[in-house]
Amino acid sequence: MTLAWYGHLKLNQMGVSTNWSMIAVILFSWGIAFVEYCFQVPANKMGFIGNGGPYTLLQLKVIQEVLSITVFCVIANILFQGEKIAWNHIAAFVCLVLAVVFVFWKS
Repeated sequence: MTLAWYGHLKLNQMGVSTNWSMIAVILFSWGIAFVEYCFQVPANKMGFIGNGGPYTLLQLKVIQEVLSITVFCVIANILFQGEKIAWNHIAAFVCLVLAVVFVFWKS
């Protein structure tokens, strides 16, 4: 979803999409999101404990959030090189990793 949500901003900076209408930007983003969903939906279906997978719904969501933030940080640093990661961003990421630890903690 990161490319769908933020990729068009880079295209605009590069001058590729400066004349695109809002509907064109939305359709472009939906096209990217469709491909991403083609991977995410089957992964959730196969991974969900109710379908024979190993993860609960909450575990799947926390994993997705951490992966989403990780991908966002990588893409932001590659596409938008002016965006820097500060100590508070790293601290927030550590908190997300701790969320994964806690969600998998056997109670």
